[in-house]
Amino acid sequence: MFVFLLLIIILPFILAGLYLKSYLIISENHLSDLLFTDIWKPAENKFGFAPFIISSVWVSLSALVLAVPVCLLSSIYITQYARSSVLKLMQPVIDILAGIPSVIYGVWGVLMIVPFSVKAAEWFGIHTTGYNIFSGALVLLVMIIPFILNILIEIFRIIPEELSEASLSLGATKWETIKFVLLRKALPGIVSAFGLGLSRAFGETIAVLMVVGNVIKIPHNIFDAGYPLPALIANNYGEMLSIPKYDSALMFAALILLAVILVFNFASRVLIMRLERYA
Repeated sequence: MFVFLLLIIILPFILAGLYLKSYLIISENHLSDLLFTDIWKPAENKFGFAPFIISSVWVSLSALVLAVPVCLLSSIYITQYARSSVLKLMQPVIDILAGIPSVIYGVWGVLMIVPFSVKAAEWFGIHTTGYNIFSGALVLLVMIIPFILNILIEIFRIIPEELSEASLSLGATKWETIKFVLLRKALPGIVSAFGLGLSRAFGETIAVLMVVGNVIKIPHNIFDAGYPLPALIANNYGEMLSIPKYDSALMFAALILLAVILVFNFASRVLIMRLERYA
């Protein structure tokens, strides 16, 4: 309870601090120009954040779309079909994967995913360096799988066994029980798990920065290079004092990032509350 109250107190201060630091650029530019234009020339005081916002959305949603079937099917197999020894074996592995530093994933992405991305693009007749949205999404996918999978496993484990037993005793098959009983009961938790995974994916920095290309343009397909918001902040924070308003622009990028994550969490919470009525 104390931690919850502390977070409620701290969050407004973080938002206020970021807003005050970014007020200079907000006061001198229309919000629509900042959010929806793609011209980024800090030396000319032109700050269009559209390429960074769209790149972040591309990478995060691509990773989430790939993570949904992988995590959901894996958690169902581990908790409903596999022996208990499989869960005991997998749990430490999942925890280890969740604890690996993001820079290690980034190096692995450069060595393995980037060359694979080049070959994958060739299948579609596209030439690419391999440093693109697709590479960022795959690295991000591997990073968020342990996080989401841990939550889903716990969700399925806390569902009362009586529900499954009652369904099976009425003649339902194992898959029918999972599909119509367990998934329905677990639906709010499943939405919560993927909502948290999306928030984590949106804010990931180092690993994605190393493989996504960091080219300031709006990506039009998954094999285009991108430049997510966290990468913008990490790459340029040391240079912000050399160019007027750069400090304010980067703080505004951080404010956008925090606002988007809060919106994701709020939207998922509203959806969860509605789903709980029918679970």
